[in-house]
Amino acid sequence: MKKALLHEWFVDYAGSEKCVESFTNVYNDFDIYSLVDFLDQEQRRIILKGKKSETSFIQNLPFSRKSFRNYLFLFPYAIEQFDFSGYDFILTNSHLVTKGALTTSEQLHVTYCHSPMRYAWDLYHQYLDESGLKKGIKGTAAKATLHYLRNWDQGTANRPDYILANSFYTARRIKKIYLRDADVIYPPVDTDKFTLTEQKDNYYITCSRLVPYKKIRLIVEAFNKMPDKKLVVVGDGPDFNKIRKIAAQNIEMMGYLPFAEMKILMEKAKAFLFAAIEDFGIVVLESMACGTPVIALNKGGTAETVKDGFNGIHFQEQSAAAIIDAVNRFEKSSDKFNPAEIAAWAEKFNRKEFETGIKKYIEDKSNIFFNR
Repeated sequence: MKKALLHEWFVDYAGSEKCVESFTNVYNDFDIYSLVDFLDQEQRRIILKGKKSETSFIQNLPFSRKSFRNYLFLFPYAIEQFDFSGYDFILTNSHLVTKGALTTSEQLHVTYCHSPMRYAWDLYHQYLDESGLKKGIKGTAAKATLHYLRNWDQGTANRPDYILANSFYTARRIKKIYLRDADVIYPPVDTDKFTLTEQKDNYYITCSRLVPYKKIRLIVEAFNKMPDKKLVVVGDGPDFNKIRKIAAQNIEMMGYLPFAEMKILMEKAKAFLFAAIEDFGIVVLESMACGTPVIALNKGGTAETVKDGFNGIHFQEQSAAAIIDAVNRFEKSSDKFNPAEIAAWAEKFNRKEFETGIKKYIEDKSNIFFNR
C-alpha cells in the first residue's frame, strides 16, 4: 500500500506527537502531511525519522510560526486542500480537523482520535469565559468561528472508514458527537525512560502545563490548607504567576524542568496529584512507571488507568475538599501500595504494546477493506 500520514501540526514533542513517533516506527514509508511544521532537527529525527512533512498554505502566512492557531477558521479549508488521490491508505492523527481529509471509497482512511475538538464542544463555554470572549466584537467572532467548526466537524464525521480512540472515555464522546462507534487502543507510554524507585521521599508532586483546565490551581489551593504536607509543582504556562502568588510556603513552584530533573522528582515522590478531566493522561502512567501511586479524579482517562486502592486513590469531584479528603485517605493506607506492582501495571501501556496493537489493527482492517 502507498501510505499517507496526516497530523494537525508539528511544533513540539507532546502526547499526539508520541503517537506519530510510533506510527513512523511501525511503517517507515509514510508520506507525511501537516498544517504547519516547525520541528527542530532533533524532534524531526525522533518523530518523523528525519523526514519533513508537506505543509498547508498556513505555513507561509504572516506570524504563523508563533501564532498559527490564530488561523483556526482556515484549518478545515486547509485540510481539504491536501490531495491524497495517489494513496491506498491514509492515517489521520486527530484532535481537531485531520479526520476531515478528503478520500475516496477506494481508499482506506483510519483516524486515531485523541479528542473531538474540545473548545468547540465540551469546553465551549469554559473556553469563552477563560479567554474573555463572552461579550464584545471579538466574542461574537469567536462564537461564530466555533459554531462553524462544530458544524464542519459533525459534517465530516463519516469521512474516516474506521475511528480509533485513545480511551473508552474518548470513545463515548465520539459516539455522542459523531454517532460513530470507535475502537480503543491506549496511546504509548515510554515506561522504559523511568526507573522503579521503592524508597519514596516525603513530598507530593504534580507535573503539567499550567493552563486552567489542568486544575493545578485547585491542587495548590488544597495543599494551602494542608501546611504539614509538601507539594512540588513542575511545569510552566500562562497560569504560572497567578498560581505562584497564592501558593503557601509548603508548595514549591519549580517551573519548567528538563526531563532528567523532572524524572527524578517523580520517581522519589510519595504520590502524584492529577485533577484534570483528560482524554487519557500519559503523565499518570509515567508516574506509575516509577512505582509512584496516583491521587486522581475519577473521570476521563484516569478513571480507566487508576485503580482505587491498588495504584492510587480516586476523588469524585474537582474541589479542594475532595482532594484533601483523598490525600488523607492515601496517608492512612500509603503502606499498602506496592511500587513494583504499580510499575508492572504501567508496563501494560508501554510503547511496544501500542505499536503492536496499531500494526495488527491496520493489517486487519486493510484485509477487510481491500478484500470486499
